[in-house]
Amino acid sequence: MRNKAFGFALKGSMLCVLAGWAGQAALASGYHFGTQSVSEQATANSSGAEAANPSTIFYNPAGLTYLPGVQFGGSLNLVAPTVKYSNAQAKYPGGTAVQGQTSGKITKDLVAAPHLYGSWQLNDRWTAGLGIYVPFASETEYDGNSVLRYNVNRTKLTSIDINPTIAYRLTDRQSVGFGLIAQYSDAELRQYANWGPLAATDPRVQAVMRARGRANPNGMLDGVANVSGNDWGFGFNAGWLWDVTDAVRIGASYRSKISHTLSGTTEWSVGSDALGIGSAVLPAIRAAGYAASEGTKVKIVTPESLSLHGMWKVNPVLNLFGDVTWTRHSRFNQLNIQYDNAKMVANAVSGGVTTASATTIAPLWRDTYKVAIGASYQYSDPLQLRFGIAYDQSPVRSADTRLSTMPDNDRIWLSTGFKYDLNKHASLNMAYSYIYIKPGSANVNGYCGSSVASGAGATSCVSSRTNGSADYNSHAHILGIAYTYRF
Repeated sequence: MRNKAFGFALKGSMLCVLAGWAGQAALASGYHFGTQSVSEQATANSSGAEAANPSTIFYNPAGLTYLPGVQFGGSLNLVAPTVKYSNAQAKYPGGTAVQGQTSGKITKDLVAAPHLYGSWQLNDRWTAGLGIYVPFASETEYDGNSVLRYNVNRTKLTSIDINPTIAYRLTDRQSVGFGLIAQYSDAELRQYANWGPLAATDPRVQAVMRARGRANPNGMLDGVANVSGNDWGFGFNAGWLWDVTDAVRIGASYRSKISHTLSGTTEWSVGSDALGIGSAVLPAIRAAGYAASEGTKVKIVTPESLSLHGMWKVNPVLNLFGDVTWTRHSRFNQLNIQYDNAKMVANAVSGGVTTASATTIAPLWRDTYKVAIGASYQYSDPLQLRFGIAYDQSPVRSADTRLSTMPDNDRIWLSTGFKYDLNKHASLNMAYSYIYIKPGSANVNGYCGSSVASGAGATSCVSSRTNGSADYNSHAHILGIAYTYRF
């Protein structure tokens, strides 16, 4: 097999989906899962100033000083996400259409996310706490025959935060809190690569193509990459609360960025083999850098956020809540995926053959705001009703920067729920949320951050270099249940 064949082969990148890791099933814009507390969920995450139970560790750690004694809380969110794509199309370099499925659902029917919190009042001033919760969790899968398979096929991410926290009451009306965050993330990816042009330089394959009347080699042999990686990252959160009057409380909280270098392995194998020639060309593909197993790394920085929130006790039975959160999603403007082995790829600038060991994508995200308002109404001694609505801005600027791995868009939360005191020690919270996500489209390509496929300004990299588009419709339902016990 001649080396120049690699100048025409389309090579698939491996960790593209980690560009939006928490992507399709994420319930808040960008990376975020969306809710880490059932009581907060019931108010569309507007009640960060309430400090009603140990889940305040996530929303405002200063709220721990409002919790007497020892308290423990456990919750479970059941999520039914729906992300569907339609009208999908893609083309190989040169303009030949990619054949395959053009629509489908890319999320699971049901996803579960648990959260655990505890607080311990040390004395009149100090309170300690521990939170273990899921900030990011998603799984997305396109059909293996999708026309978008060279952009992404399957992704899965699970992240867990361990958040020890301490809070201090400065005065009778002001408190501060601080926590350390240890975050473990585990990710998986599957993606296809068009090896047809590479295989077509082998005389044995040429003979099969002539016998079957096949002139165009695109799509007749697909490689598939299965990637897995994990990492620990570290950060912090801090908060402040001030009881301005007996009826009004305001606060602020901050969550730091967390840097990850996800390290793992990539396994290359033959995917679809329409002409039965995969085994014949696989040794040459291996020699070109596509090893059966190789190391892979990608650096990701999750964004910092700042929240301002307030609570107004209108009367003994009615509370109003509000929250504004800014998130620095612009940290995610470019992603570089690094492979251990250099691979022979097409020279996008001058033609011919070159080598590359990385893939780059450039989503160019913007900073975002989320605005939420909510209320609680004490219907009776044991029963409190809760409501909320929120607008959550997407970091995606346009269809040209929307990723097929994360067709994110602006969303609206509609939430309701209740808290029921079982007795003086135990409470039950339940919440339901419907998340409307604005329909959108994505113009996707494998140009590695460049706006052109070839010539001046193009970038040579490990990529399938296909160009496509799709329309997306998404929404989600969330059911949450939580139990809190006060010793």
